[in-house]
Amino acid sequence: MKASMKLPRGFWFFGGLLLFSYSLYSRDAWGQEKIRLSHSALEGSNAVWYLAQDRGLYKKNGLDVDLLFIPSTTTSVSSLVAGDVQVANASGGGVASAVVAGADLVLVACYVNSLPYELVVHESVKSAEDLKGKKIGISRFGSATDFGLRFAESQWPIKRQRDFAVLQMGGVTDVYNALRAGVLDAAVINAELAILGRREGFRELADIAKMGINFPTSSVITTRSYIKRNENTVRKFIRGFVEGVHYGKSQRAPTIKIMMKYLRSSDAAMFNELYDMYILQNIPRIPRPSPESLKTVIDQMAETDPRVANLKPEQFIDGRFFAELEKEGFIQKLGKQ
Repeated sequence: MKASMKLPRGFWFFGGLLLFSYSLYSRDAWGQEKIRLSHSALEGSNAVWYLAQDRGLYKKNGLDVDLLFIPSTTTSVSSLVAGDVQVANASGGGVASAVVAGADLVLVACYVNSLPYELVVHESVKSAEDLKGKKIGISRFGSATDFGLRFAESQWPIKRQRDFAVLQMGGVTDVYNALRAGVLDAAVINAELAILGRREGFRELADIAKMGINFPTSSVITTRSYIKRNENTVRKFIRGFVEGVHYGKSQRAPTIKIMMKYLRSSDAAMFNELYDMYILQNIPRIPRPSPESLKTVIDQMAETDPRVANLKPEQFIDGRFFAELEKEGFIQKLGKQ
């Protein structure tokens, strides 16, 4: 007869304790809802995405987040429509174009309502007229860089296609690298790259940020169908996102360290400048969707697409989540912390 194995004293107590601990861990893991987020540019304006991630603010609100980098608005929109991500950042202009074309997209937040871009050129280009016959780079057609260039063009005697070529290069880093390589004569780039460009001998031809344009450069988007199926998940995301904005505005030194970590740079002087430009000046304390900035997009689109003329900004927005936060005093409480 086979002898039975004798278990050591205390096995069942410690085994039971281990199983109990595992069950607690599993319930905690199961309680975290999985969601994939994406941001479309490695720049200071998008710091709020990884601030919330780095400080555990999404997790605090019950979300297990994968934060992805997907260059440009158009590819972000495509990923969202395909269901590869559930919430993304994108230019409001690109979103409006996609919605008019039939996409099921909606803005739930907007955290930059200006165009913090510069048109940077080689030293030989002294004026807009010198761009005749030249090549200007943007990230993608329909992106914020494209809209920024169009606003600059509206003040020039020369126009795209007729007088100069506009080339889409991918992301803003690709645009800048093409300028450095001599492929482009001018480039619409973000503030970070413009700072580097001036150090490397390029000059600013137009500071689009100073044109006073109210434009939804950096918006948070999802699909109406996703909200319908997962309204509470979007609600949790918005809470974490808003807490990330608050953290950035109230914690300068650690925020700059996190920005440097995610953008992989040790240039403290540049990040102090970017903190002032983005976190303090361009990102509002309450990043609710902005009908005013969307009207800018609609008015510009209506110049070439008559279908847009009768559309209202509210048709592109779902403001319920910020209305709820304000009703419960969530944002006011953050301001007192």
